Amino acid sequence: MQNLDFFFAISSGHQLLDGLWVTLYLTFWSNVIGLTCGFLLALVGVSRAWPLRWLYTAYVEIFRCTPILLQIVWFFFCVPILFNVYWSGEFLGLLILGLNLTAFNAEAYRASIQGIPPAHHDAAIALGLGKRVTAMYVIMPQAARNAMPVLVTNAIGAFQQSALVALVGVADLMYQGKLLSTQTYRPIEAYTSVAIIYLVISVIFGQIAGFIERRNELYR
Repeated sequence: MQNLDFFFAISSGHQLLDGLWVTLYLTFWSNVIGLTCGFLLALVGVSRAWPLRWLYTAYVEIFRCTPILLQIVWFFFCVPILFNVYWSGEFLGLLILGLNLTAFNAEAYRASIQGIPPAHHDAAIALGLGKRVTAMYVIMPQAARNAMPVLVTNAIGAFQQSALVALVGVADLMYQGKLLSTQTYRPIEAYTSVAIIYLVISVIFGQIAGFIERRNELYR
């Protein structure tokens, strides 16, 4: 049995930190895309126009019902062939993570919007507020607050799923862990170090999600 020795993992901490920076970069910008585009897509999903609702359903079903690994591989290998465009691995990874997160966040937003009691809408109309003002200052703030725990949970999922871009050569945390394992012939120590980093950051985000959920319960 191999004796555990984390010396090489610790001494190569800068390598793992470089990968962590790429992972956090992908996570941050994919969440920017997912939060913004997910909200806009949710507005399409609650539209009264059936063609828009059909497009919404098609988009959400495609990204929710196919494995994200398949989506990453498809974008990396098929987009350059089909559209003759060659983007960097980081940009393609960021794009597909953002598009995937958009689908899940859109459902969270849509469910929150439709879960607001009709009495709130009726009260806004009784006060003489127009549809746009009602949407902006009555419906949307409540929807965003109600959806927040799910959005944070989705953000944690995006952070963890970003490890899949290592399979297509993006030098994220998982890729650097694999490289360190090959360089030191210490796969247990290398992958354990990577797992600890993912665990610590995920737990921190999980605590944030729990705090937000508890605060939401206080205002209900």
